[in-house]
Amino acid sequence: MTVYSMTGYASIQSRSSNAAAGPDAKTLACGQLGLEIRSVNSRFLDLGFRLPDELRAHEPALRDLLTARLKRGKVEVRVSLELQQAASITEPSVKFLQRLGTLQDNVKAWIPEARALSVADVLRLTTQEQPGLQARGEDLLPLAQTALAALLAARAREGERLATMLLEHIKQLRLLAAQAVPLVPQLVAHQRQRFMERWAEAMALGVGSALPESAQDRALTEATAFAIRIDVAEEITRLNSHLDELERLITKGGEIGKRLDFLIQELHREANTMGSKSAALALTHISVDMKVLIEQMREQVQNIE
Repeated sequence: MTVYSMTGYASIQSRSSNAAAGPDAKTLACGQLGLEIRSVNSRFLDLGFRLPDELRAHEPALRDLLTARLKRGKVEVRVSLELQQAASITEPSVKFLQRLGTLQDNVKAWIPEARALSVADVLRLTTQEQPGLQARGEDLLPLAQTALAALLAARAREGERLATMLLEHIKQLRLLAAQAVPLVPQLVAHQRQRFMERWAEAMALGVGSALPESAQDRALTEATAFAIRIDVAEEITRLNSHLDELERLITKGGEIGKRLDFLIQELHREANTMGSKSAALALTHISVDMKVLIEQMREQVQNIE
């Protein structure tokens, strides 16, 4: 399956012409319908629509179309509609003018300060009554399907790029974990030798009330406790296990964003623990490098659906 990003953009326009029928007008109505979809990351699916009032009735159908294909992201849909007359301005019918006059009188009876209709207002309302407007509304859903397909393609391309980057970061984290594995035994052996040398010096300077065997046992006990404190083998094992699961999910694809985000948190926890247990500068550097890579992965995962 494909890994989809939540970031994408698609824009499409459709232009057609329809003959406006009627006893008072026989002109050619040309209309241009534009639709664009923008998508950014979000925890859930958040849809927003900006439609002309003439096409507001189509919002439920658009919402159903998007929710069937998109699962996460903040998605904004903008629709623009332009109707023009190719030949001449359509003359409004007498019946239509009478209806406008009655409506205007009713409005001014309740709102005396309301502005009277201008000639431009009347012509605009006449245009909205044209059959071409209904034809444009019928074109909206097919246009939205085409735009949605383009958006999904854009999100798939971005998702592929993110997946490649994540897999590369996983490879780098595995290399860092492999570098950390031999450091702990070396550090334990070195620290054990230091404990033994210090106890030997203390016995040579002291009065010798304690038996040498007791001093040696005490040194070995301290060395063992130190080894337990700095042992990061368990953290490295869990880290590699999380990396395996991350790689499996990315390869599988689909709706993996939330699971990836959880695993990134677990990776960060293991890297932090390694840093807190670090007793050598080399191990500290490895922990810091791990956390830098994990933070970069976190930013990328935030955009995956």
